Amino acid sequence: MMEEEELEFVEELEAVLQLTPDVQLAIEQVFPSQDPLDRADFNAVEYINTLFPTEQSLANIDEVVNKIRLKIRRLDDNIRTVVRGQTNVGQDGRQALEEAQKAIQQLFGKIKDIKDKAEKSEQMVKEITRDIKQLDHAKRHLTTSITTLNHLHMLAGGVDSLEAMTRRRQYGEVANLLQGVMNVLEHFHKYMGIPQIRQLSERVKAAQTELGQQILADFEEAFPSQGTKRPGGPSNVLRDACLVANILDPRIKQEIIKKFIKQHLSEYLVLFQENQDVAWLDKIDRRYAWIKRQLVDYEEKYGRMFPREWYMTERIAVEFCHVTRTELAKIMRTRAKEIEVKLLLFAIQRTTNFEGFLAKRFSGCTLTDGTLKKLESPPPSTNPFLEDEPTPEMEELVMEKGDLDQPKKPKAPDNPFHGIVSKCFEPHLYVYIESQDKNLGELIDRFVADFKAQGPPKPNTDEGGAVLPSCADLFVYYKKCMVQCSQLSTGEPMIALTTIFQKYLREYAWKILSGNLPKTTSSSGGLTISSLLKEKEGSEVAKFTLEELCLICSILSTAEYCLATTQQLEEKLKEKVDVSLTERINLTGEMDTFSTVISSSIQLLVQDLDAACDPALTAMSKMQWQNVEHVGDQSPYVTSVILHIKQNVPIIRDNLASTRKYFTQFCIKFANSFIPKFITHLFKCKPISMVGAEQLLLDTHSLKMVLLDLPSIGSQVVRKAPASYTKIVVKGMTRAEMILKVVMAPHEPLVVFVDNYIKLLTDCNTETFQKILDMKGLKRSEQSSMLELLRQRLPTPPSGPEGSSSLSLLAPTPEQESSRIRKLEKLIKKRL
Repeated sequence: MMEEEELEFVEELEAVLQLTPDVQLAIEQVFPSQDPLDRADFNAVEYINTLFPTEQSLANIDEVVNKIRLKIRRLDDNIRTVVRGQTNVGQDGRQALEEAQKAIQQLFGKIKDIKDKAEKSEQMVKEITRDIKQLDHAKRHLTTSITTLNHLHMLAGGVDSLEAMTRRRQYGEVANLLQGVMNVLEHFHKYMGIPQIRQLSERVKAAQTELGQQILADFEEAFPSQGTKRPGGPSNVLRDACLVANILDPRIKQEIIKKFIKQHLSEYLVLFQENQDVAWLDKIDRRYAWIKRQLVDYEEKYGRMFPREWYMTERIAVEFCHVTRTELAKIMRTRAKEIEVKLLLFAIQRTTNFEGFLAKRFSGCTLTDGTLKKLESPPPSTNPFLEDEPTPEMEELVMEKGDLDQPKKPKAPDNPFHGIVSKCFEPHLYVYIESQDKNLGELIDRFVADFKAQGPPKPNTDEGGAVLPSCADLFVYYKKCMVQCSQLSTGEPMIALTTIFQKYLREYAWKILSGNLPKTTSSSGGLTISSLLKEKEGSEVAKFTLEELCLICSILSTAEYCLATTQQLEEKLKEKVDVSLTERINLTGEMDTFSTVISSSIQLLVQDLDAACDPALTAMSKMQWQNVEHVGDQSPYVTSVILHIKQNVPIIRDNLASTRKYFTQFCIKFANSFIPKFITHLFKCKPISMVGAEQLLLDTHSLKMVLLDLPSIGSQVVRKAPASYTKIVVKGMTRAEMILKVVMAPHEPLVVFVDNYIKLLTDCNTETFQKILDMKGLKRSEQSSMLELLRQRLPTPPSGPEGSSSLSLLAPTPEQESSRIRKLEKLIKKRL
């Protein structure tokens, strides 16, 4: 029981002595110590092991015990001293607390005294300042009263003077006085309840009304609405009247401007009536010449009469444009059948030139009055009117082919007058669109006739595949039409023109490009194996002639040029058309059509070369490979394939030098077509002897090297083949080599043969395995057991990459077979 109580006491003591990490850290900072006994993680066993690391050290145990006892005695003395020192701490603390409480009570009393004195001081200040506030309010009211009386005096005197000056038509003095009276009247808005103030306000309004009527009557007398006779010149009275009108109701100013402009343009309406010859489109220049003379006449006679901020010259020009647009629209509706394309273009050109003249002469600030808000400003790139009238030489430059590829010009400022007159021609632009439809149809027919007359392009490999000149002519004409139409309108007519462009882009692709591609002929029959094996250059293999190959390459290059230029044309059309209509400009279908022509051209080139190689592959599959007795040079069919490649590929490469990416596509498509066909014919070579398989392996390697060199074959400049093409050739031809290596391997033991097949062919399956067994000439009874074994082992993943397949084959095969394969590889390296 005593031992249990002691253990419980020790546990309780340890629980009490467990200090938190923060407390322990604080103790270490206050009483730093290196003694292990002072550490929080003190371990008695480790401490004893440190004191007595060996058995020999136990001889000093008495000395160590004495030292520890001495340290315990010293600690007890220190604890005793500290405890005794703390005996009187509680009494001292209570005494200090009582003294602090007394000090707080004294401080509270002093604060209360200070607060009472502050309240008394505040009351004294309020009594002192009460009279000062009353004096301030009195002063403010007195100042307001004096100011109001002064304003009232000024208003009363100003109203009397205003009425007197109005009767005497002293508009110069009235202009200054009226503005002052109105400013003073604004101070009395809150006093309108006073009858005298309201009476003065009514007198001011009556004076304004009388001034307005009087000024209008003066202008009516000076510029009568009826008749064309005008007074000798403007008077100073009218000039001052305009200054007064600036202050009056804006309707007075608008009425003066309206009547003056109407009277100023009355002669124009008479001279260019609908029944006059001069009113028709062919004499449209006379309209613009007349208004230019009138503007000069106005500046000379009336330029100083109206204030500059009225912009009367611009207002006359703008009103002339509105009237002209209405009159032209009316006469064109009446005589719509007489409108021809040349006449329409002439009228539009002269009109847009006049609008450009207005943009240079005026700012267009009067157009914000609401009269022309419905006319949208065109995109910046469609503003051709900020420059001088284009000369014929400039128009030719605009139509040049290279214009589509030129960098964009800096943005010209918007023409605020664009469409202010020429808008009336838009309903009749169908005449222009129909004309362009007809012209483009005739142009396409001429291209077809010229191609038939001139025949296909002559072989000229130096130029790298010539683009048909007709395509450049087509896009030059497109550019001309686009520029003309954008000057006429940037709205629906541009959409209609785009539809015409789409129509004839498709017709060009069908009639000129696709329609002239040579037709394929796959007649390779009639050739015996013996004649094929002896085939040399100039043999009768059906394929395209040199001229036909050049034609295909030329059509491909033309389609590529049309594809790129059509994309640029779409971008230009979107720049020219209104922003709200850009989504309706889409030439993707036409670009797809040219892409189809490119694909068809490449496919024709691939089919031609592929068909030329077919007889050689047929000859390979019909050779007696079981009768081959020794391995020699490459077989005749390989020579035939290489001959066709060397004949066709350099011609195609030279003619596609300007479109290198499509030559790469041709190479890739040919490899994707030829290699599977070669493997298919390889499976037809059965049965094959060991020597025959070695010869086929040698031939396959030769073809592989030729295919890898195909992009630069026959070229003086050797370029590295594209990685995408090399990967296809290496993968396909390596598979053919692995098939032959499996054929060369002995079929016994069966497990080794099947494992080799799985290792060498990553895409192994029973169908391919069946074909390999047929190539080896095995009987059906032998094949069944091999196929069954393959099915059992197929789930096992292939081990090792294809690069190590030759080594994996050597390991399990007999020594004699390994020697034969090594000899064959040495022979291949020697030939290379």
